[in-house]
Amino acid sequence: MFDSIDQVIEQFAERKYICNRAIATVVFLASRMGKPILVEGPAGVGKTELAKVVSGCLDQDLIRLQCYEGLDEAKALYEWEYGKQLLYTQLLKDKISEVLAGTHTLNEAVDRISEQDGVFFSERFILPRPLLQAITSENPVVLLVDEIDKSDSEFEAFLLEILSDFQVSVPELGTIKARNIPMVVLTSNNSREMSDALKRRCLHLFIDFPDTEHESKIVRLKVPEISEALAAEVVSIVQKIRRLDLKKAPSISETLDWARALALMNVESLGDEQVRDTLSTIFKYETDIRKAEKELREHVSRQRTRQEAEKSSDKDGSNEDVLH
Repeated sequence: MFDSIDQVIEQFAERKYICNRAIATVVFLASRMGKPILVEGPAGVGKTELAKVVSGCLDQDLIRLQCYEGLDEAKALYEWEYGKQLLYTQLLKDKISEVLAGTHTLNEAVDRISEQDGVFFSERFILPRPLLQAITSENPVVLLVDEIDKSDSEFEAFLLEILSDFQVSVPELGTIKARNIPMVVLTSNNSREMSDALKRRCLHLFIDFPDTEHESKIVRLKVPEISEALAAEVVSIVQKIRRLDLKKAPSISETLDWARALALMNVESLGDEQVRDTLSTIFKYETDIRKAEKELREHVSRQRTRQEAEKSSDKDGSNEDVLH
């Protein structure tokens, strides 16, 4: 549990996650209030990473449920290991024969077998999925429900029921209550609107693309091998490119990939010819690459004009000194 907002910021920074005070405040309140966090925002801004960092700061295991279309309770909560049950049945044939000894009708046999249901429908044959793992864990955990917007509304309603009471009902076993209330982080890329009921249950946090200063800090922290000047150039051009009409705007993770690629190739500035060959690390569509190339050319042209103007100014200044 976090003791203060400043502690959240400090511990996040130790794990190379730069967060603003708004993010730190929500994380602090969620840990204290025991409420889930619904983190929304564009893909690649650090929503999933947020849950990983919280897990590290709290020294708790991270249990991740990746959502997708068609996800149902069986995949998220639990499944019966029918193969294991069948194997045990084969191994215990002799014991089953002893149990059925003395029965004369099919009804009697079924009644006798039904008395032993607890043997084959017990915790030893249940296969826990992420939600049940989080609830039954002996130690507190961080539960990440990733990309909840990709799941169906029916699953969202089911998840809301779990988050309300942190207990589940297994028909064969009864109600299973959480041993420890997990810290829950739900992420959404806004591909569909979340229900009001889910939003009421959670603390809401929206993470957008960072501003220039924030993103520059992230690049210098995550890619220390890149020069400060090149890092500033990379962030500046990415910030401008995001304002273009693109199929997919570059995320923070893709900015970092580009910075690493440029550092590996010993690029000194975005004016180098090989820079255009690295654009595929940050753009995933050919049309976006073409638009980025145009913006890059204009950026390089402006840089050269500025440098020439600075050289001219320095030259004029030196001439004045000679004349005086």
